[in-house]
Amino acid sequence: MQKGRTILSKDHFRLTIDRICHQLIENYDQFENTCLVGIQPRGVLFSNRLHQRLSEIIGTDAIEYGKLDITFHRDDFRHRDKPLTAHSTDFNFLIDDKKVILVDDVLYTGRTIQAAMSALQQFGRPEKVELLALVDRRFNRHLPVQADYIGITIDALDEAYVKVDWNEIDGKDRILLFPQKIDK
Repeated sequence: MQKGRTILSKDHFRLTIDRICHQLIENYDQFENTCLVGIQPRGVLFSNRLHQRLSEIIGTDAIEYGKLDITFHRDDFRHRDKPLTAHSTDFNFLIDDKKVILVDDVLYTGRTIQAAMSALQQFGRPEKVELLALVDRRFNRHLPVQADYIGITIDALDEAYVKVDWNEIDGKDRILLFPQKIDK
């Protein structure tokens, strides 16, 4: 397996999450009428961290939080060599007239976000949707999508691959850049 270059290490990873949490608190205070929605699977790892840290900082675990599967809303789910594996959707509230913070780990082409917006419609009509991405690959968009909150921006060639490692499943928190796509 090829070796990736570390873009964000454990300590800076933690600081980045804290910075984003403080930005959200500046805009949403106690999160009244506001919810976090993590996109399955890897956006949920990020949103779990955000939800936990926000709850610690503001002193409540009352922030509404959902996990959204987008598998069958993707524009390519029928064009794969093997079937995609669906993940669970864990949503016990409606988003009618709420502010939604949609969370993903890497914003690349915008197609995942398009699928998430489609999947969100099952849960109502929000007042507003904002996008939060840990990594923004801003020069690689296929769709006109941009994040409102960004942890780090990485300018890389199309062939490059950004991988976010999470302590919970990868044994360490970090962001890596590979010169080309890797086998997961």
